[in-house]
Amino acid sequence: MQSKREYKIPFVGLKLDFHEFIFEIRDSFFEDKDYTIIQQGNVLVKLVLEKKETMMIGDYNLSGTVVKNCDRCNDPLEIPVKGSFRIIYKFGQEPSGDEALIVLEPETYELDVSDTIYELITVSVPNRSVHKADECNPEMLDLLNKYTSADQKESENDSDDEDWDDDEDDEDDEPLDLSQFKINIE
Repeated sequence: MQSKREYKIPFVGLKLDFHEFIFEIRDSFFEDKDYTIIQQGNVLVKLVLEKKETMMIGDYNLSGTVVKNCDRCNDPLEIPVKGSFRIIYKFGQEPSGDEALIVLEPETYELDVSDTIYELITVSVPNRSVHKADECNPEMLDLLNKYTSADQKESENDSDDEDWDDDEDDEDDEPLDLSQFKINIE
């Protein structure tokens, strides 16, 4: 298990300049996260932190692979992740609505980058992650096909039983007369 301490950067003692940090993200990093979509991972994160008088600029570059469940068959799936992100750290009291701006309390003396790294890895994962069709769990695909087909037949039968005219054009339908409606805008 990785120490939470290794993700803390005491910036108070750093000179005004560029500083480089390397983080090797392994499976144990994700074990501490509640409700994570990522089960395992092997990601290299390079952080170049530029310390200035009133702020710090963090350029994060990450590359590697993570394992999450396939959105189709729910079996584990290895997904490549890669990305470059810039996070600005500024001192102040009011929280920021900007995702790329983190406001630090004036008495803060170190950065804990573990949550930031986790979020950057998570947003690097595609919205929909699936195996190639021939790599998915065949039993699960059979179940999906069975119940998807049954659901489609059931919904087709339901629509036959109901008296809906939405899809049909009636010659008797008259256009809606909007003059009868009054709109008050104040």
